Amino acid sequence: AGRGGGGAVQTHTALPATTSRPALTPCSAPQTFTAWCNSHLRKAGTQIENIDEDFRDGLKLMLLLEVISGERLPKPERGKMRVHKINNVNKALDFIASKGVKLVSIGAEEIVDGNAKMTLGMIWTIILRFAIQDISVEETSAKEGLLLWCQRKTAPYKNVNVQNFHISWKDGLAFNALIHRHRPELIEYDKLRKDDPVTNLNNAFEVAEKYLDIPKMLDAEDIVNTARPDEKAIMTYVSSFYHAFSGAQKAETAANRICKVLAVNQENEHLMEDYEKLASDLLEWIRRTIPWLEDRVPQKTITEMQQKLEDFRDYRRVHKPPKVQEKCQLEINFNTLQTKLRLSNRPAFMPSEGRMVSDINNGWQHLEQAEKGYEEWLLNEIRRLERLDHLAEKFRQKASIHEAWTDGKEAMLKHRDYETATLSDIKALIRKHEAFESDLAAHQDRVEQIAAIAQELNELDYYDSHNVNTRCQKICDQWDALGSLTHSRREALEKTEKQLETIDQLHLEYAKRAAPFNNWMESAMEDLQDMFIVHTIEEIEGLISAHDQFKSTLPDADREREAILAIHKEAQRIAESNHIKLSGSNPYTTVTPQIINSKWEKVQQLVPKRDHALLEEQSKQQSNEHLRRQFSSQANVVGPWIQTKMEEIGRISIEMNGTLEDQLSHLKQYERSIVDYKPNLDLLEQQHQLIQEALIFDNKHTNYTMEHIRVGWEQLLTTIARTINEVENQILTRDAKGISQEQMQEFRASFNHFDKDHGGALGPEEFKACLISLGYDVENDRQGDAEFNRIMSVVDPNHSGLVTFQAFIDFMSRETTDTDTADQVIASFKVLAGDKNFITAEELRRELPPDQAEYCIARMAPYQGPDAVPGALDYKSFSTALYGESDL
Repeated sequence: AGRGGGGAVQTHTALPATTSRPALTPCSAPQTFTAWCNSHLRKAGTQIENIDEDFRDGLKLMLLLEVISGERLPKPERGKMRVHKINNVNKALDFIASKGVKLVSIGAEEIVDGNAKMTLGMIWTIILRFAIQDISVEETSAKEGLLLWCQRKTAPYKNVNVQNFHISWKDGLAFNALIHRHRPELIEYDKLRKDDPVTNLNNAFEVAEKYLDIPKMLDAEDIVNTARPDEKAIMTYVSSFYHAFSGAQKAETAANRICKVLAVNQENEHLMEDYEKLASDLLEWIRRTIPWLEDRVPQKTITEMQQKLEDFRDYRRVHKPPKVQEKCQLEINFNTLQTKLRLSNRPAFMPSEGRMVSDINNGWQHLEQAEKGYEEWLLNEIRRLERLDHLAEKFRQKASIHEAWTDGKEAMLKHRDYETATLSDIKALIRKHEAFESDLAAHQDRVEQIAAIAQELNELDYYDSHNVNTRCQKICDQWDALGSLTHSRREALEKTEKQLETIDQLHLEYAKRAAPFNNWMESAMEDLQDMFIVHTIEEIEGLISAHDQFKSTLPDADREREAILAIHKEAQRIAESNHIKLSGSNPYTTVTPQIINSKWEKVQQLVPKRDHALLEEQSKQQSNEHLRRQFSSQANVVGPWIQTKMEEIGRISIEMNGTLEDQLSHLKQYERSIVDYKPNLDLLEQQHQLIQEALIFDNKHTNYTMEHIRVGWEQLLTTIARTINEVENQILTRDAKGISQEQMQEFRASFNHFDKDHGGALGPEEFKACLISLGYDVENDRQGDAEFNRIMSVVDPNHSGLVTFQAFIDFMSRETTDTDTADQVIASFKVLAGDKNFITAEELRRELPPDQAEYCIARMAPYQGPDAVPGALDYKSFSTALYGESDL
């Protein structure tokens, strides 16, 4: 259709897009559209009566568009001629088209001619563009957004189920529910009945017109008596409710933002409380454990020291491993909390005094320093006590042998038999005394050995040193007395000796040869019964070799014995052949042939016993050697395995194979394989316990000790857990900040390129080069240095001189994404407060969920401004505290 003045009419599709317009319900649309137009025209001081007639000259149509758009249209023409009217309508249609509305088959002539259908279509297009188009809930279209808004607002009300803009509104309850939801004091909703739709509709229309300034656009009887009420009329009327309550909608949006911010703070406070408790418990355990590990007071017996060693094994196997896990988990929780705080634009968490991660690490270092050397000290103490027991037994044996020898010797030396003896007796007594002196000299070495053993026991702090010293002193005093008595008796015998004419050379020779031989046999018996302690197969083989050498001397000793006995027999033969009556035993010695034979027989018996004892010890040392080789075989596999896993984890952490989820999955597979490897550690612990129970103190077959393996295992578990946590935090950062996988890979590639030593951190110069590669202006000039120092203060607040990958990602995410700010939260509270500088507890309880409302009330300071009222709360200082230094 043509317009006045010539030219083609633009054709556009009105919102929502349609190619044809369904017929309007005559009883609903004209009335509704007229009321809608008048609700705006009355602001300009005018009204319309008949929508077809009153818009024909275009004057009120242009005025309506100026009121609803807030813009000025071209000056209308006041003439009464048809061309003037067509030009005015065309100006209105051009303005509508300028707002992006396509008018389909609507021409100025039809409007001027009073075409009711065409005029209603035009008004519907205007309503869609200026009343409905801007309605959008969760990015839906205008109609869908308006419907979604209605559904959400009426969801809590019984008997209301808004599914469309026609029959869902026939009973009137939906209109009443919309009003009650926003102004509950205007509607007594519980008194409405579903079976009285006319009353319900009229109630809603009257309340809306009286209190909400929404004119009555619909007729209750028309809606009830129509099978399907006019959708456009309902939409037009409902859109007026949406605009009337738009302020409440803004309040709801503001409340949602505040709830989100408060929820983050509440969750972070819970994580902080968990950290504080876990840190306190771990520090208390360290405080209790360190004094026990630093207690190096030795026990008196091997049994007591072995019990201490067993207690230490229980500590290493049972008590410490869970604490290692707790410490690792504590660090992971701390890092996760700090990441969440950074992502939510909150200040970093500062644990209470004495509970910093550094305090825990210092305490743990003190614990490991106390632990270091404790096991070695226990084993050394056991060795010392074992040596002491051996020396003490050796002292008792030698002391007993010596005391048995000295028994009666003082009485003999004090005997004054020489006073009544004959000359032959005197000579015999002199020879006997010479033999005794020879015997006495032979025992000098044993006395010195006894004194030396006692001295060594004293130096090694033997617990029964007092009794050892007392006995040793007694032996030494007695030895000095024997020496003095021996000297005195010799002088007495020499004084009374007048002639030494007859001497039984055979007896003398016998005595001289029997005494050393007897002493040799006593030494041999002593050596054969001597306790021995060895720790290696080489030591026992050395003893066996020495014993074999001793056995090789037995034939010569037996020949010496036969020769000594032959002397005795020769003396008897001469006495008998010369009719000499021998009075008793050999006067020069107490060592009789019977004693020699008895001791020789004892030596013969002790030799196989010694053989058996040495062979048993050899078997034990062979078993020990098997234990050493068994442990070393396992340790030489486990040790390199742990090192390999550590290196593999390091490679994964710096490579970029796949997405972060792929890396996380890969790391968790490694973690499972590590956990599955634990039985190999348990087997090694069992073998290690067998070695310690066997008192094996060294192992030349491996460089790995159990302590090395334990420390490596703990480091491996901690490293895989920390690496997984780092990737999880990267995922958390990526998702929270909207960083794409490609960006994350680009950041990782840049970081890895400059992380030459693959240490997981960049020095200042490396970091600067990385920033330059990403386009940052941090060149070596004054401006670049200032910018770089600013960035370093962000990524390295502790001035450690290193920038971790996590700190780098946090910085890049802050540079490329937006986060909520204190100003945004203040603006949201201001909406809830009705644009006031303060808010009341009543307003908080009305707009926020109960728990978050009480959270704010408990923490907001009283408002102190000049416009304060009783109970006013300061939401600005509260919002600022959420993003700065605060106890919240």
